[in-house]
Amino acid sequence: MHFTVFLIIGILVQFYTNFWQFNFQESFLIFLVFAFLLLIRNRFFTTILTAIIFFTIGVFAVFITDCSNYDNYYQHHLKNETNAVLKITKVLKSGNYSDKYEAEVIQIQQQKTRGTILLNVQKDSFSNSLKVDDLVKLKADFLAIYPPLNPYQFNYKSYLARQGIYQQIFTENNQFLNLESQSSTIIGLSAKFRDLVQESLKKYHFKEDELSVINALLLGQRQDVSKELIADYSRAGAIHILAVSGLHVGVILLMLSFLLKPLERIQNGKYLKTILIIFLLWMFAFIAGLSASVLRAVTMFTFLAVGLGFKKKNVVFFSLVSSLFLLLIIKPMFLFDVGFQLSYLAVFGIIWVQPKLYQLMQPKVKILDKIWQLFTVSIAAQVGILPLSIYYFEQIPGLFLASNLVIIPFLMYILIGGIVIIITSLLNILPQFVADLYGIVISWMNNFVSWISHQEVFLFKEISISFLWMLAWYAFIILGIDFLMYKKPKKLMYVLIAILGVQSIYFYETKTKENKEEIIVFHKSRSSIIGKRLGENLLLQHDLDTLNFKDNFSVKSYRVSEGISETNSVNFNNFIQFKDKNILLVDSLGIYQLDNLKNPIILLQYSPKINLERLIKAIKPSKIVADGSNYKSYVFRWEETSKKQKTPFYYTGKNGAYILY
Repeated sequence: MHFTVFLIIGILVQFYTNFWQFNFQESFLIFLVFAFLLLIRNRFFTTILTAIIFFTIGVFAVFITDCSNYDNYYQHHLKNETNAVLKITKVLKSGNYSDKYEAEVIQIQQQKTRGTILLNVQKDSFSNSLKVDDLVKLKADFLAIYPPLNPYQFNYKSYLARQGIYQQIFTENNQFLNLESQSSTIIGLSAKFRDLVQESLKKYHFKEDELSVINALLLGQRQDVSKELIADYSRAGAIHILAVSGLHVGVILLMLSFLLKPLERIQNGKYLKTILIIFLLWMFAFIAGLSASVLRAVTMFTFLAVGLGFKKKNVVFFSLVSSLFLLLIIKPMFLFDVGFQLSYLAVFGIIWVQPKLYQLMQPKVKILDKIWQLFTVSIAAQVGILPLSIYYFEQIPGLFLASNLVIIPFLMYILIGGIVIIITSLLNILPQFVADLYGIVISWMNNFVSWISHQEVFLFKEISISFLWMLAWYAFIILGIDFLMYKKPKKLMYVLIAILGVQSIYFYETKTKENKEEIIVFHKSRSSIIGKRLGENLLLQHDLDTLNFKDNFSVKSYRVSEGISETNSVNFNNFIQFKDKNILLVDSLGIYQLDNLKNPIILLQYSPKINLERLIKAIKPSKIVADGSNYKSYVFRWEETSKKQKTPFYYTGKNGAYILY
């Protein structure tokens, strides 16, 4: 555990500072020096050096997995309109207008390269989608991936960067050439097997939602699940059911342990049972696509299966920490994956909290005991993930217990039934009535989750906490549970200090928000949204639907994250005075003549037909801002004029929302 902590610190330091710039030979020599120093027999010195070594391993793990540190990284060889050969490595969920893929850049011109990009192919009903391991040759521009244009929105650029993806290509089906692939990767073979399964299932006339959920449950493919159904599972607190991860692998491990228990009666049967379980777990990972969530779950339960086979003490905690350590060495960027964080925190919560909760009451009736076990497991998992879940998703699904208590007891049978359905469909011996019956079960599950998700009174939305406050809550939870376990006065003092910390951060952040004032020009294509923030109140001038303007995507993230309690519409009448700044709004009428107005900020909206050069000379603005309501051709022309006149120019469609403090 201590090694893992220092490994994590090393990963974080290198990711955020990128201070390690040694080449691979120098790094290897440094490790040799460290290894030699370990021969010194001094306990204190060895302890400190060991911590440094594992910190350095974390640093080097980030360094060595970053393709940009290699000479053959594709960006080092780019030119305008470069000929490139790409290899599809992952099929992503399609957008509204394009199919999306992760692709490795294996060749630029004649140079062999490495590095991953995002490939966007315009949708075309007459062409087939690309598959994993497909090779495509094209000539295209490599474009940057832009961050969100409004504050607190999901940062897709940052999300992709943590997977080593920094650029993207846009193309059409008739603009690239399919090449014959000479080899197949294990992920490609897995994808071909899943395609075969999906084709066999389509013959049995499952409904669209039924088939998409079967693909998600058993094959790890959520691309075809509708946005509405994903939203239902998320609001019901059951989204983990649709993602093949620890829950599914744990259920399969229990099932395999039960089915293979007779092997323990033969000589060396325990070892054979363990080997078979591990083999079958990795077979399931292969079928489920070897995605990140599947790999980490199967890795963790592989360690657990080994520990259970040898009946070691603290086997669950050992398997958890060991798998965490191994995965972070191989894939250090997993640390920044939300699913990775939630999975491990949930299991930590179950290991630590569930046994103590279960001891509070031990029903004598078996069915009540099973229900109580499920209840305590669900509560313990939520204790582990609640602060982090609020930080990321800004909501608490109040009926998560209902959805989990109803679905999870039947999940083993649903998975077993699904495996039987897949095998029999591949062998063409699946009776239609059995397929229909399984489809009905999946529909019942979908309908139940949908009903749960629409109980709005139990869905607590728009809850926002800062990163610092989240850490304070975790400190309180950990210290609080530790006190309840051991009930020592010293531990109570720590709990009281943690409570004081939670309160202090709350009062500080509340006071800061109450005193905060700013002007914010949001970006929304073909619309204009201007806000004036006064403490917890937000005044908005906009052209949106009056009833739903505060829930508009461009504004909502800002409103929730900043703790805005009241939002109202306002008309600024083309002029805003903010502190010592004057802001002049020039709309489609193009009126801007005001007496005694010195060096204002000019906000251009609705594509006014003005002579910008004349405006600059007339009122000498300190800055010109253009929002998303303007034609792009006008914006580009204004930007050139501003450069010539040496006047700062800001476009929200390029630079993001304009905020004036």
